[in-house]
Amino acid sequence: MNINFEYHDVKASERLEVFAGKKLTKLFDKYDNIIRADVFFKTENTSTPDTGLICNIRLSIPGPQLFAESSFGNFEAAIVKSIDELERQLRKRKDKLSRIK
Repeated sequence: MNINFEYHDVKASERLEVFAGKKLTKLFDKYDNIIRADVFFKTENTSTPDTGLICNIRLSIPGPQLFAESSFGNFEAAIVKSIDELERQLRKRKDKLSRIK
């Protein structure tokens, strides 16, 4: 399992890396075709405090890469939402491949 973290206009945080790592480990355990995850944390100026902290996650798997992005008032919520979206995409891809076989 290989997870790369990048920060843009955000101070690096071991706490965020551990939190994201635990959540991603569940995906790696459930879907064995995941090669690597790239996690990006960045901030954006917004007019509301409920958004602006963004988490992008890109999964490298055989075929096209999967990508999810979410923006919330805290990074933990953004991580959870991005991983939920990726899991939905992985389920959809797995169902599509199982119908082909």
